[in-house]
Amino acid sequence: MAAEHVVIDLDEHGHEPAERSDIAHGNVANRRKVLLQLVAAFVIGVVLGGIGVGELRDSRAQRERSTAVSLVALPESGYSGGSNSRGTVVLDGQLTLINTGPAPITIRAVQAERPGVQVRGMGEARHVRPGGTGQIRVDLQLECATAFDLEPLSVRFSVETEDKRLREVRYPVALVGSAWQENALHLCEPRPDS
Repeated sequence: MAAEHVVIDLDEHGHEPAERSDIAHGNVANRRKVLLQLVAAFVIGVVLGGIGVGELRDSRAQRERSTAVSLVALPESGYSGGSNSRGTVVLDGQLTLINTGPAPITIRAVQAERPGVQVRGMGEARHVRPGGTGQIRVDLQLECATAFDLEPLSVRFSVETEDKRLREVRYPVALVGSAWQENALHLCEPRPDS
């Protein structure tokens, strides 16, 4: 058999053999289909990835809010009672707590100590909602001569956060000019019958 030679006339258009034309159109159509599928898969991946990142960010922000502790403590007299023994006054008092954080907290313990001052919570836990206030009863031991330094007293709080973990938080409480100083100085004054 003699080999057939296919001659293509480059001056004429549209006279390609039918087989090659169908194959070329089939390849172009398949390439377009594959390209559209890849683009669709990419767009779906971007959308799902964006949703996942947004959810992760929201979850992280919620976790940070539930573990954040921010509070203010103010000394209040609140309760009567006190005694003076050798220049040391023992008082019942209270701290007013303001939760300035974004989540509810539970105050489990209160303690402070420095020369001339001891503050101990009376063991009552107090739940305080965000923006809310609560009172904690405390026992105070104050030395008349040294307790009321200008330096604020660093009070340590054991706080349970919304995630049920205990955290230690410190807050400086000013004793000078406080109700505690007023009550203590009244008991520190020498009595005429002594």
